[in-house]
Amino acid sequence: MSAPRKAHARPEASLPTTETGTSPSPIMFLTVGVAALGTLLYAGFLLDPSHRGDLLPYTMVIIAETVLVAQAFFGMWTILSGGHNPRDFAYFRAKDALYRVDAQHEQRPPHLWPTQIDGHGVGVDIFITTYGEDLDVIRGTVRAALKVRGSHTTWVLDDGHSDAVRDLAAAEGARYVRRLTSGGAKAGNINHALTLAKGEFFAVFDADFVPSPGFLEETLPFFHDANLAFVQTPQSYGNLRTTIARGAGYMQAVFYRFIQPGRNRFNAAFCVGTNVIFRREAVEDVDGIYTGSKSEDVWTSLMMHEAGWKSVFIPDVLAVGEAPETIEAYSKQQLRWATGGFEILFNRNPFRRDVRLTLEQRVQYLVTATFYLTGIAPLILLMLPPMDIFFDLQPMTLETSALTWFMYYAGFYALQILFAWYTLGSFRWQTLTLAAVSFPIYVKALVNALRGKDVGWQATGTTKGGSPFNFIVPQVLIFVFLALTSVVGITRDLGNGSLSLATAWNVTNTIILATFLVAAAREGRQLSTPVSARKKVAPPTRTVVARPTERAFAPVWGHGTATLEKESS
Repeated sequence: MSAPRKAHARPEASLPTTETGTSPSPIMFLTVGVAALGTLLYAGFLLDPSHRGDLLPYTMVIIAETVLVAQAFFGMWTILSGGHNPRDFAYFRAKDALYRVDAQHEQRPPHLWPTQIDGHGVGVDIFITTYGEDLDVIRGTVRAALKVRGSHTTWVLDDGHSDAVRDLAAAEGARYVRRLTSGGAKAGNINHALTLAKGEFFAVFDADFVPSPGFLEETLPFFHDANLAFVQTPQSYGNLRTTIARGAGYMQAVFYRFIQPGRNRFNAAFCVGTNVIFRREAVEDVDGIYTGSKSEDVWTSLMMHEAGWKSVFIPDVLAVGEAPETIEAYSKQQLRWATGGFEILFNRNPFRRDVRLTLEQRVQYLVTATFYLTGIAPLILLMLPPMDIFFDLQPMTLETSALTWFMYYAGFYALQILFAWYTLGSFRWQTLTLAAVSFPIYVKALVNALRGKDVGWQATGTTKGGSPFNFIVPQVLIFVFLALTSVVGITRDLGNGSLSLATAWNVTNTIILATFLVAAAREGRQLSTPVSARKKVAPPTRTVVARPTERAFAPVWGHGTATLEKESS
């Protein structure tokens, strides 16, 4: 690994900059404060020795809730750090001078306007990574990339070895790249393209993310800072047609609206693999895009931050793509992401002495590496009611009433839901359902990371189209177990003449899993329907827009025959 990077000496380094921006609103502070208070009260309730019940279930509660409480606290801390605006005086000056105006400027189409930074012309490449996506999807992205304002070269990086994609690129006027092998997956694909493309900067888009014409205008000016490695923009989705797509889309909304902007404060915003533009020099400084993990994006970010490079996240929607629509696609996506996070935890723990990060960066990367433990916590909590019903093992003492437990429990979870409702604009039951039932994915990811197992790589939008139940066998088995446990619990409570908290909790968990299985059955019926029939009844497309915290609006544009409309919140 290269030595820590020294700051570049730049002529304009002494120029004043203006750090403007919008701090979190008073309502946001109030919401976070109330949620934090509820979290503290719940933590105090759990840790009170007088409330301690049987050792095994109590230990399980402490482990699960410690993960959830810690992630909640650090998430709120990051959100409240989000008043930093990376668009300073130097940025706007660079943006004003982005295009090199000459006698022929007005005669050129916008995608041929020469770009410059600090008065020097720069070359830009746009990479579209493909791996078996539908041709219509690729075509739409290629056409949009070619129309991006500012002189650039568009490349189609085809790891699917498709002659049809090659012909498509040629017909549209983009350059086409095919490797002999697929080593290193997406990271290897990009690294190979860098041996051919020679621009000082390169943007990366997955094949299903359609860039805005103004992508370069909004991102390139940041590179007036010679120490900046990349600018990341949000993932926003235009295909929220299914329960899975809506749940997956809304699940990331808070991250892109509030968490990533907050990470700017600590120079810890990381790449998410698409809708991003890199400085080539920075990538070469860390020996290319990281190929040792299928989560090459966050690993490459970590390498760059260790080498002393900077990153910027802007919350403006500059590309619209597709969220996973099926259980298969969602499961594979989450497995890949979670495995990459756990790999950082075990292979390059941010708090290792040899990791060269600031304290704030260490904290942020540790939060990233442990985030998917929150997906395993529901499995632990699901097992508590059956332990009470079958073995009379209780996490809290018998002296603790159900009402007292509920008040503290609701003080944490209800306020977290309230906080999510405020940030998203409304309550999203799909997100809550997915969060509660995805534990088998994260358990598998944890095991994969511990074993060093390669999870493989597959584009989010490409699936084999099998039955969704092939991917949720653990959820089906646990649903059957919880349903039978509910019958036992209800029978027991009828004999006792009162409803117990364990039974009520278990029935609730059973209903949540049942809701997910109903969605899986609906998906199975849709997959068995011919594609032509499905297209006829497809509902209107909607877009999850990452609400900008520093600009008055975010652009959303039409794509093909479907109009992507901003969803009101």
